[in-house]
Amino acid sequence: MKFHASTISRVSQFRNKAPFSFHSSSKLSSNHKKRCNFGIAFDIDGVILRGRVPVGGSPQALRRLYGDSGELIVPYLFLTNGGGIPETKRAKELSELLGVNIMASQVVQGHSPFRNLLKKFENELIIATGKGDPALVMSEYGFKKVLSLEEFASYFESIDPVSQYKRWTTMPQSDRKEPAVPRYNVLSKRIKAAFVVSDPVDWGRDIQVLCDVLRSGGLPGGANNNQPPLYFAADDLEYQVRYCAYLCLMEINPKRLEYVTYGKPNPFVFKNAEVILSQLQSSSCQDHSKNNGVPGSHPFETLYMIGDNPSVDVKGAQQAGHPWFSILTRTGVFQGKDNHAEFPADLANLPYFFALPDQISPLVVQVVDSVEEAVDYILKRECIELRA
Repeated sequence: MKFHASTISRVSQFRNKAPFSFHSSSKLSSNHKKRCNFGIAFDIDGVILRGRVPVGGSPQALRRLYGDSGELIVPYLFLTNGGGIPETKRAKELSELLGVNIMASQVVQGHSPFRNLLKKFENELIIATGKGDPALVMSEYGFKKVLSLEEFASYFESIDPVSQYKRWTTMPQSDRKEPAVPRYNVLSKRIKAAFVVSDPVDWGRDIQVLCDVLRSGGLPGGANNNQPPLYFAADDLEYQVRYCAYLCLMEINPKRLEYVTYGKPNPFVFKNAEVILSQLQSSSCQDHSKNNGVPGSHPFETLYMIGDNPSVDVKGAQQAGHPWFSILTRTGVFQGKDNHAEFPADLANLPYFFALPDQISPLVVQVVDSVEEAVDYILKRECIELRA
């Protein structure tokens, strides 16, 4: 979907906003920071990046959210079910790939809510699994006794019964070392909780070890006992290029395991994102006249969720309710021509009209082709002043 008409105006049916005209622009005026009453949440995989390659004009789109001096004008963050590395490292990587300054506070990953469990498990022995460096992620959150599932499994002989038949390993053979003495007394001390930080590398091993840990009450090889808590960063199994197989763990176990899952489409994630965007708003928007000068409490009229997965991004925004508004792109999971049937994006529910010389012709907007078009739509809908 492209916007090529010289003058396009929209008849709004959303929060009684006045119609507006579309004009080409490249960057927000710095004066806009006094009128900022909206924010944006971007999915990453399939919207901003595919692997490590920017897609959909994402660098150009993000640059439009900054002022002339590089200051953040529109509060935005990345809301992704991905992860496996600390938010500080992910923010640095995104900054390098996209060419803008991204703060760690702007990166909300599937496992970011694990911070809220620190008080309960700070000094308890826990395991963390998934791609990347899950133990480092949990350690940076403040957990003091954390082992990766790979290290934990290495202390138990034959806990992975098919390891000898595997032709690949998660690290080069030359780098693999036999653990000398366990850092913790894992042979007699029970695991108090297991955290699935991201999707697996060796999912067969991970499922086997987790089943042993959870069914034995935290001590593999022991009798069945009370299951320690199991936390999933997300249960999103579908995304561009890669796939996840973890949740079959729930089905193959004779006694169904109990677990808690975070990540989109959980409404909690969107409410948490709203809090973070409010904090960003207080630093990027200077006008607090409507909230008696209290930073961070200015209400948003609209929060935009730009995603590529209808059952995760769109569904999550809709379940979260006001002020969330969903926009669906075609650069990732969703490739359809029209809007998604079960979870249609909100953008498609708004009427548009081309102002032609002799007539007004309706344009039915279904799904945008890229994140650049999504940002273009948002700025033209929201901004009073746009700077060329």
